[in-house]
Amino acid sequence: MADSPAARRLRGLLRHTERRYSAGHDRPLGGYVAALAGFATFTAAWSTAVRLRGRALPERPEPWDVVLTSVATFRLSRLLSKASVTSPLRAPFTRYVGPQGPAELHEEARPEPGRHTAGELATCPFCMSVWVASALTAGQLLWPRATRTAMGTLTALAGADALQLAYGTLLNRTTGD
Repeated sequence: MADSPAARRLRGLLRHTERRYSAGHDRPLGGYVAALAGFATFTAAWSTAVRLRGRALPERPEPWDVVLTSVATFRLSRLLSKASVTSPLRAPFTRYVGPQGPAELHEEARPEPGRHTAGELATCPFCMSVWVASALTAGQLLWPRATRTAMGTLTALAGADALQLAYGTLLNRTTGD
């Protein structure tokens, strides 16, 4: 199947833009465009579901929901992007480098096209948090009781993690280790 002249020109423009942007570094702009398109599709899908269900959007978020969403997003993002137990989910897109903090791993994105962007997303809790916060927001609008219950659990887990780390620090200070 032959490319149209317009498609060839567009691809050429994109390659030119990528070369100029990257300044000699390997920056997978095409992968980032795909990730942006995926996020836009994801957001449009849940927004459409909210609209079809006739759910009214709140005039403003309740402060408690913002706090609960923030803590739950933090915990779930780190669980998905750093925890040992979730490494099988990241393995197709990453490679193991070593341990990184209590119960966390340091992994790097695989350099292969099509895996690099997914690997960056999968290993970056900041990047992952955009998707998680959006999913939790969708859940609050579509299934508020179940989502708040799950977010409460994640928030309790974050609190328990903080207590574990504080206890370990206190123990190390008192025993001299």
